[in-house]
Amino acid sequence: MSHFSHFRIIILALTLGFMPVALADDSPQHERHELMEGVGEAAKPVGKMLKGESNFDVDVLMASLQTWQEASAVFGDLFPAGSETGNDTEAAPAIWEDRAGFEEALAKFRDATAVALAASPTTLEAAKPVVGPIFDACKGCHDNYRIEEE
Repeated sequence: MSHFSHFRIIILALTLGFMPVALADDSPQHERHELMEGVGEAAKPVGKMLKGESNFDVDVLMASLQTWQEASAVFGDLFPAGSETGNDTEAAPAIWEDRAGFEEALAKFRDATAVALAASPTTLEAAKPVVGPIFDACKGCHDNYRIEEE
Protein backbone atom coordinates (compact mmCIF):
# COMPACT_ATOMS: atom_id res chain seq x y z
CA MET A 1 0.00 0.00 0.00
CA SER A 2 1.37 3.42 -0.93
CA HIS A 3 1.79 6.30 1.46
CA PHE A 4 -1.00 8.07 -0.40
CA SER A 5 -3.39 5.18 0.30
CA HIS A 6 -2.48 5.25 4.00
CA PHE A 7 -3.10 8.98 4.03
CA ARG A 8 -6.53 8.51 2.40
CA ILE A 9 -7.49 5.85 4.96
CA ILE A 10 -6.44 8.11 7.84
CA ILE A 11 -8.42 11.03 6.41
CA LEU A 12 -11.45 8.80 5.89
CA ALA A 13 -11.22 7.48 9.45
CA LEU A 14 -10.92 10.98 10.86
CA THR A 15 -13.85 12.18 8.77
CA LEU A 16 -16.05 9.31 9.87
CA GLY A 17 -14.95 9.82 13.48
CA PHE A 18 -16.17 13.41 13.41
CA MET A 19 -19.32 12.75 11.43
CA PRO A 20 -21.74 12.38 14.40
CA VAL A 21 -20.71 15.83 15.62
CA ALA A 22 -21.32 17.31 12.18
CA LEU A 23 -24.70 15.62 11.93
CA ALA A 24 -25.72 16.95 15.35
CA ASP A 25 -25.12 20.48 14.05
CA ASP A 26 -27.55 19.79 11.21
CA SER A 27 -30.45 19.01 13.55
CA PRO A 28 -33.65 21.04 13.02
CA GLN A 29 -33.29 22.40 16.54
CA HIS A 30 -29.79 23.71 15.79
CA GLU A 31 -30.74 25.04 12.35
CA ARG A 32 -33.76 26.97 13.63
CA HIS A 33 -31.73 28.31 16.58
CA GLU A 34 -29.02 29.58 14.26
CA LEU A 35 -31.58 31.06 11.88
CA MET A 36 -33.29 32.94 14.71
CA GLU A 37 -29.91 34.14 16.01
CA GLY A 38 -29.44 35.79 12.61
CA VAL A 39 -32.95 37.26 12.73
CA GLY A 40 -32.24 38.66 16.18
CA GLU A 41 -28.91 40.14 15.11
CA ALA A 42 -30.63 41.80 12.15
CA ALA A 43 -33.29 43.23 14.49
CA LYS A 44 -30.89 44.94 16.89
CA PRO A 45 -29.70 47.79 14.66
CA VAL A 46 -33.20 48.32 13.24
CA GLY A 47 -34.66 48.48 16.75
CA LYS A 48 -32.06 51.09 17.68
CA MET A 49 -32.96 53.16 14.62
CA LEU A 50 -36.68 52.97 15.42
CA LYS A 51 -36.02 54.07 19.01
CA GLY A 52 -33.82 56.96 17.87
CA GLU A 53 -30.75 55.41 19.53
CA SER A 54 -28.83 55.38 16.25
CA ASN A 55 -29.00 57.16 12.93
CA PHE A 56 -31.20 55.75 10.19
CA ASP A 57 -29.20 53.69 7.70
CA VAL A 58 -31.14 52.44 4.69
CA ASP A 59 -28.47 49.87 3.80
CA VAL A 60 -28.64 48.31 7.27
CA LEU A 61 -32.43 48.30 7.14
CA MET A 62 -32.54 46.65 3.72
CA ALA A 63 -29.96 44.04 4.77
CA SER A 64 -32.08 43.24 7.82
CA LEU A 65 -35.23 42.99 5.72
CA GLN A 66 -33.40 40.61 3.37
CA THR A 67 -32.27 38.46 6.31
CA TRP A 68 -35.84 38.32 7.62
CA GLN A 69 -37.23 37.43 4.20
CA GLU A 70 -34.76 34.58 3.80
CA ALA A 71 -35.53 33.28 7.29
CA SER A 72 -39.29 33.54 6.82
CA ALA A 73 -39.10 31.42 3.68
CA VAL A 74 -37.62 28.38 5.46
CA PHE A 75 -38.30 28.72 9.17
CA GLY A 76 -41.55 26.75 9.22
CA ASP A 77 -39.85 23.76 7.61
CA LEU A 78 -37.50 23.42 10.59
CA PHE A 79 -40.16 22.01 12.94
CA PRO A 80 -40.68 18.42 11.80
CA ALA A 81 -42.27 15.82 14.03
CA GLY A 82 -39.67 14.51 16.43
CA SER A 83 -37.92 17.86 16.93
CA GLU A 84 -40.15 18.95 19.81
CA THR A 85 -37.39 18.39 22.34
CA GLY A 86 -33.63 18.10 22.44
CA ASN A 87 -30.69 20.41 21.89
CA ASP A 88 -32.05 22.90 24.44
CA THR A 89 -34.82 23.89 22.04
CA GLU A 90 -36.96 26.88 22.97
CA ALA A 91 -39.77 25.70 20.71
CA ALA A 92 -43.03 25.48 22.66
CA PRO A 93 -45.24 22.38 22.36
CA ALA A 94 -47.93 24.71 20.96
CA ILE A 95 -46.07 24.62 17.61
CA TRP A 96 -47.09 21.00 17.13
CA GLU A 97 -50.38 21.22 19.07
CA ASP A 98 -51.60 24.27 17.10
CA ARG A 99 -49.80 23.91 13.80
CA ALA A 100 -52.37 26.04 11.94
CA GLY A 101 -51.87 28.91 14.40
CA PHE A 102 -48.10 28.58 14.13
CA GLU A 103 -48.28 28.64 10.34
CA GLU A 104 -50.50 31.74 10.55
CA ALA A 105 -47.98 33.45 12.81
CA LEU A 106 -45.20 32.62 10.36
CA ALA A 107 -47.30 33.97 7.49
CA LYS A 108 -47.72 37.28 9.35
CA PHE A 109 -43.94 37.56 9.66
CA ARG A 110 -43.41 36.58 6.01
CA ASP A 111 -46.12 38.97 4.75
CA ALA A 112 -44.99 41.90 6.90
CA THR A 113 -41.44 41.43 5.66
CA ALA A 114 -42.60 41.29 2.04
CA VAL A 115 -44.61 44.51 2.48
CA ALA A 116 -41.61 46.29 4.01
CA LEU A 117 -39.29 45.12 1.26
CA ALA A 118 -41.75 46.22 -1.41
CA ALA A 119 -42.07 49.63 0.27
CA SER A 120 -38.28 49.97 0.25
CA PRO A 121 -38.33 52.80 2.82
CA THR A 122 -35.57 55.36 2.52
CA THR A 123 -36.35 57.37 5.64
CA LEU A 124 -37.07 56.56 9.26
CA GLU A 125 -40.55 58.03 8.88
CA ALA A 126 -41.26 55.70 5.96
CA ALA A 127 -39.72 52.70 7.75
CA LYS A 128 -41.70 52.91 10.99
CA PRO A 129 -45.13 51.92 9.63
CA VAL A 130 -43.78 48.99 7.59
CA VAL A 131 -41.20 47.67 10.06
CA GLY A 132 -43.47 47.89 13.11
CA PRO A 133 -45.67 45.01 11.89
CA ILE A 134 -42.57 42.82 11.50
CA PHE A 135 -41.63 43.35 15.14
CA ASP A 136 -45.27 42.76 16.13
CA ALA A 137 -45.24 39.46 14.23
CA CYS A 138 -42.03 38.43 15.98
CA LYS A 139 -43.49 39.25 19.38
CA GLY A 140 -46.73 37.39 18.65
CA CYS A 141 -44.88 34.27 17.61
CA HIS A 142 -42.52 34.43 20.59
CA ASP A 143 -45.42 34.97 23.01
CA ASN A 144 -47.28 31.89 21.81
CA TYR A 145 -44.72 29.51 20.33
CA ARG A 146 -41.47 30.00 22.21
CA ILE A 147 -40.37 28.94 25.66
CA GLU A 148 -38.50 31.92 27.04
CA GLU A 149 -35.14 31.28 28.64
CA GLU A 150 -35.12 31.78 32.38
